[in-house]
Amino acid sequence: MFFLNRKKRQQTTVDIEELNKKLDNKRSLTGIAAKICFFLAICMSIFHLYTSGFGMLPQMQHRAIHLAFALSLTFFIYPSSDKYREKVPWFDWVVIVFSLGVGAYLVLDYMNIAMRAGDPLTRDLVLGGFTILIVMEATRRSMGWPLVIVASSFLLYALLGHLIPGNLGHKQYGLSRIIEHMFLTSEGIYGVAIYVTSTFVFVFILLGSFLIETGGAQAFIDLAFSLTGRYRGGPAKAAVVGSGLMGTISGSSFANVAGTGTFTIPLMKSVGYKPEFAGGVEAAASSGGQIMPPIMGAAAFIMAEMTGVPYGKLIVHAAIPAVLYYLSVFLMVDFEAAKMGLKGLRKDQLPSFIETLKKGGFLLLAPLSIVYMLLAGYSPIKASFSAVMLVIVASFIRKETRLTPKKFLRALEMGARGALSVIAACAVAGLIVGTVTLTGLGLKFADLIIALSKGSLYPALVLTMLASIIMGMGMPTTALYIILGSMVAPALVKMNVPIVAAHLFIFYFGCMASVTPPVALSSYLAAAIAKGDAVKTALNGLRLASAAFILPFIFALEPKLLLINASFSSATIATITAILGVVAMASCLENYFFGPLNIFQRILMGIAALAMMYPEIYSDLLGLGLILSIYFMQKIIKAKNATSFPLKVSKAPVEGEEKNE
Repeated sequence: MFFLNRKKRQQTTVDIEELNKKLDNKRSLTGIAAKICFFLAICMSIFHLYTSGFGMLPQMQHRAIHLAFALSLTFFIYPSSDKYREKVPWFDWVVIVFSLGVGAYLVLDYMNIAMRAGDPLTRDLVLGGFTILIVMEATRRSMGWPLVIVASSFLLYALLGHLIPGNLGHKQYGLSRIIEHMFLTSEGIYGVAIYVTSTFVFVFILLGSFLIETGGAQAFIDLAFSLTGRYRGGPAKAAVVGSGLMGTISGSSFANVAGTGTFTIPLMKSVGYKPEFAGGVEAAASSGGQIMPPIMGAAAFIMAEMTGVPYGKLIVHAAIPAVLYYLSVFLMVDFEAAKMGLKGLRKDQLPSFIETLKKGGFLLLAPLSIVYMLLAGYSPIKASFSAVMLVIVASFIRKETRLTPKKFLRALEMGARGALSVIAACAVAGLIVGTVTLTGLGLKFADLIIALSKGSLYPALVLTMLASIIMGMGMPTTALYIILGSMVAPALVKMNVPIVAAHLFIFYFGCMASVTPPVALSSYLAAAIAKGDAVKTALNGLRLASAAFILPFIFALEPKLLLINASFSSATIATITAILGVVAMASCLENYFFGPLNIFQRILMGIAALAMMYPEIYSDLLGLGLILSIYFMQKIIKAKNATSFPLKVSKAPVEGEEKNE
């Protein structure tokens, strides 16, 4: 990118590629293995692109092909250990062939399998048992141990839960019954999560890879810098905006940090931000991409299926809280810049807004088309397919963005590769959901939360938050949401929280697990890029993302913020009070408003933030009164200082304020 000199930029890119390679543990393929893997990835992407545009196979067949491709590619790309990073051992070849064979079996014998439902053959059970083990191994290789351990615990509960006394026990299920439920029904591995990844989620991931190859992803970042770079703390503000825009495409906070942090973090450091703060900004901004419409990551599509709320309507409900979250991060970045006296970048260091639009802005029509089609009532499948087609066609407008055959094939390959970890997580999460539906654990867990909270909503929300954060440490957002959506959300719904608010509540905390210590993976990656202290970076990321820990409580208590059962006036009032609450919270955490806060003012600002977020007229008036009081206090103090020290004030701020603000 134009901001960094070429040598430094290349070194940063090499560093992050090495880090990603180490973290992802991907195999370096060569020879015939590389060619077969490339061919399978291309076939997988073409299959999904074709079916999303021209019609799908029956559900079970479609899901079987989808998972067969994903499993075979996973065992090509992810080695079992470092010992096999350079070659594909014989046992991986066996598993690859088996994965493709199981997919073919479910497709070719589909009608017979459906006819003998409830009376499986021995071969069905044998294939099912091995498929369960392979899914768990694929998840271990691509996502690590945490999700595998959780899934194993649930399977053990299904097998041995009849030995547990009390309400958490269930009737006895044999091994064959469990395997059948997990393998041959739409409640287990091939359940709603795999349905969602096999339809529109995969195509949305494919859209991201096409945007990267054509330069559309870079256009997001350049536009963000052209709009915000000249203001104080401009690079940090651009990181907030750019990472948010990129996050709507990638749906992965980790991938977002790796993609945009490579150049936003060095830029933030170059204008004066500490490495730990720069990394925290990137981690917080990247994690928020998962809650920002219109795409919101794979979990949001699954939410639409689980709640029965059309996705086009769901993104409308989610819009205001997402904007408030980014407003909070943006304000804290601005307050930090004001405290440090930071300036924006010079005009010659910034991309031209008009030139950026000319060079690649037209590619942004694809994400915008998704919003239009979803709001117009089209399905996410059609919206995602149309967006990919629009990117492909629009790329030919300019030579620089044109998709050559090589770029086209690379986009198809990278789209398939990028989806593997999501598919593995959703497949193994299907085992957890299958256990919940088989044993009735979801209702029991919901009743347990209600019992522990004694029927009070506030303790129930706190318990749900803790469950979401603890389970989210080391677990991908999609898998976490599937688990909590089936087990915990029903408890909140029983306590009269609207279903959309209940599911968004757990979704928010699942997303923020990536910036919550001690397992703040996004923050640790950002720290590595920033070359800063990992713990301090994680704490900065947590502080900057703090709005996401408060906003869910607001919309759970006051659904008008989600535009649920709200008139225009009531929604407007709820939004304004929430904005004021976010401003007060950002000011309190950064210890700055229109100037530095003393300890008394900081405490009052914290009280104001909490008061504005509580959905009552009296608390709103209290919060507003405190904010205005602090504002006038600072104005009076500033006026007195100006009178007492006229030379000191008239010299620096006039020049600095014009440039910084």
